[in-house]
Amino acid sequence: MLAYLQRLITLTLVAAACGWLLYFGASRPWLAMAGLLVITCGHAAFLAVEFMLLRVINRADPVPQATWQELLRAWLGETWTAPQVFCWRQPFRARAIADQLAPHAVVHGRRGVVFVHGFFCNRGLWTPWLQRLQGRGHAFVALSLEPVFGSIDDYAPQIEEAVRQVTRATGLPPLLVCHSMGGLAARAWLKRMKAEARVYHVVTIGTPHRGTWLARFGHGHNSRQMRLLSDWHAQLDHDMPDGRHALFTCWYSNCDNIVFPASTATLPEADNRLVRGAAHVQLAFLPPVMNATLAMLDEASS
Repeated sequence: MLAYLQRLITLTLVAAACGWLLYFGASRPWLAMAGLLVITCGHAAFLAVEFMLLRVINRADPVPQATWQELLRAWLGETWTAPQVFCWRQPFRARAIADQLAPHAVVHGRRGVVFVHGFFCNRGLWTPWLQRLQGRGHAFVALSLEPVFGSIDDYAPQIEEAVRQVTRATGLPPLLVCHSMGGLAARAWLKRMKAEARVYHVVTIGTPHRGTWLARFGHGHNSRQMRLLSDWHAQLDHDMPDGRHALFTCWYSNCDNIVFPASTATLPEADNRLVRGAAHVQLAFLPPVMNATLAMLDEASS
């Protein structure tokens, strides 16, 4: 569903850009170029608004404040990264790399991984990660959570099945790697399935563990759940066993344009790792984040 929707959006933008150029290209070239820039780079303006908002909201947050240089670097990074994800990988390349579970491709006893994406995303988000894992003998499953705007709690069975598949292929509890809302889905799965013993570790990247200010503008069920101080968040750790948060490594940034205040992406007792000057989607593809996370697979298998 999401891939179809994002293909429709992308192709509509391409058609609009081509139509604008054909209509104004000969008679008003300056207007043709201006319209092309608005259509192809208009997302940069929306991102700029988000970065201005995060700077204001983060003033009262204990996380170190972003400098203007960090905000500019993050804005440029997100402006470049977001179209690759939302206009190419997810709409057109979501199935480019299949899940790796076949016996000939998996070394039994080598740790596997389950990838859980965030809001308005699908498994295509993880393509650069899957490319790195191909041929290394690690089993992996990258989920496409459905329904797109449903309750986060309803994603637990999908995570459960993926965990079972990877565990069967490897004989070991898997590593979970989660971006944004995916980290909340993993916590909902842990709560529902009482699955602490069936996961090796959970890595979250830009996850709104205590909600995000920006979610107030969302109207889907999962958006409402991600609002600051929501009732759903209050129940997420109810009757939580001791040590659950110690299973988590939480990557977060002082320039996250989706999850702010910045400290909401951390958990008490977790290994919380601050990356300065990184935007929300960009954070998932930074070499330090990818390298440190994938290194856990080799450490866990040795």
